[in-house]
Amino acid sequence: MNVSNSFRAGARKRYALALVLGLVSLVGASGCSRFYKSKVTVPPLLAPLKEAAPGELIEVVNRMAQVRSLRGKIDIQFLDTSFAQCGITEKYRTAEGDVILQRDGKIYLVIQGPFSVKIAEMTSDGERFRVAVLQGGDKWQRFLKGTNTATYQRIDSGAEIDCGKGDQKKTEQMQQRAASAFSGLRPQHFTDALLVRPVNAAAGTNLIYTRSEAFAEDIDTRPNAKKGARVVRGYYQLDELAPDGDGRARLLRRFWFDRYGEISLARLQTFGERGELTTDVTYRNPKIFGETTKYTLPADIEITRPQDRYSLRISYQVPEAVKVDQQWSPDVFVLENKSSLPEVDLDAVKK
Repeated sequence: MNVSNSFRAGARKRYALALVLGLVSLVGASGCSRFYKSKVTVPPLLAPLKEAAPGELIEVVNRMAQVRSLRGKIDIQFLDTSFAQCGITEKYRTAEGDVILQRDGKIYLVIQGPFSVKIAEMTSDGERFRVAVLQGGDKWQRFLKGTNTATYQRIDSGAEIDCGKGDQKKTEQMQQRAASAFSGLRPQHFTDALLVRPVNAAAGTNLIYTRSEAFAEDIDTRPNAKKGARVVRGYYQLDELAPDGDGRARLLRRFWFDRYGEISLARLQTFGERGELTTDVTYRNPKIFGETTKYTLPADIEITRPQDRYSLRISYQVPEAVKVDQQWSPDVFVLENKSSLPEVDLDAVKK
């Protein structure tokens, strides 16, 4: 009797299991019938990806940092992103510039419009900067002086952005914001982007460097690429960190290295005290600079200042004609107020 009962109990369990499996298979079959295959075109990954140790990435940066000075003609285009929240970016006509860069942090830059009319002139001796805004009317023409390491409030137009206003009002606001953005240009934004500071990973510097991998979709810039084609690029990221106490660290710089073909510096981001992105620089179109073949540097650079709401696109006109490693007199990097513009000492204003 016990055997019979045990047999019937086992049979019921086997039947229940079979029923459950059958229901699962039916649900699976009905679910699968609702799906179908379709081909979706996605940007391909550029391969093969080059491998590099952290030390090799540091060497790439420090080879670029061997350049002591540059002087050349550039094309420069200014983009005001003040109205980006309205879906508008104001792009200005490309102007010409003459730039002299010298370590550490020294620059002379003059920006010219049509018929060689000067738009702005600026210098930095590595510690203090001077900027002459020569266009924009009496409200914006001024001679600014300040300290490279100081943080200043942007000289703003005071008008709040209103995306719902008419075209005429938007145009007026854009012009005000553009003049304000020109006033916010700082020479050190150029020097740190065009003459990359070296990486110092030696013992005792207290800086920490970490490597990671990243992927990003981008325009296909290969010679035979179709117009508008996009690809996925593989990158190494090298983060420069400074210890901040209690097990914390602060991100100072993030280097992006393109891994397709030769390892090259493609992007440089710098960060502020609160971790905010202060500068985002992209590097493209490597060329031989100067009469020798000693340096291969990016000929096209885009500098974005998110907090200051502007971008600058810079292209060297003739990279092989650029004067490299020439020593310049300190007087070159101290601008005088020859146009008798109203002077504004930003350090005094800040106090």
